[in-house]
Amino acid sequence: MIPIYAVYGASGFGREVMPLLRKMLNDDISREALVFIDDGEIGHELNGHKIYTYDDFISIDGRSKHVVLAIANSKVREKLAAKCKLDNVNLLSVKASNVMTMDDVTIGDGAILSPFVTLTSNISIGAQFHANIYSYVAHDCKIGDFVTLAPSVKCNGNVQIDDHAYIGTGAIIKQGLPGYPLKIGTGAIIGMGAVVTKDVEPFSTVVGNPARPFKK
Repeated sequence: MIPIYAVYGASGFGREVMPLLRKMLNDDISREALVFIDDGEIGHELNGHKIYTYDDFISIDGRSKHVVLAIANSKVREKLAAKCKLDNVNLLSVKASNVMTMDDVTIGDGAILSPFVTLTSNISIGAQFHANIYSYVAHDCKIGDFVTLAPSVKCNGNVQIDDHAYIGTGAIIKQGLPGYPLKIGTGAIIGMGAVVTKDVEPFSTVVGNPARPFKK
């Protein structure tokens, strides 16, 4: 038996993660050992890789099983991470070859770092972090679990982002001060292109420049 590697999610982001995983495994892994997991009605194969439901994936014979969770919804990501651990499935991290990581950066398990991501110095990041293309996190930032940065997010220094926050494409987060970080609360949503200049309350949504609470 051989190890089996999977990208969980085939509808969008997962199709971008698969080539990164394949490259990380040096392109020499067989197609049979590198698959997608998706529980939707997608089909049986995508971009040369088989698609399995989670239950079917669990039933495959393999020496070990490894999964990267390319799921945008952080709450779903959390549930799937717990399910994989119960089933003794290893949670993978995937990192593009041109990601820049500087000094004293710690990252929890299950991270996805897309091409051209930069993490500078003295940064702490929790589990299941997603940083999409061209995003950066600058010095002295602290990021919780299940946080998502969409493409081209600019997170400047001394920022604290709590669990399950979602930072939209092109958002800019102003630098905080040593000992007084700018804080983005648990479950907060930062809209696309927002310019965040002050703290964001937990479970709130802010948009615009400067970012203000979203009103329907």
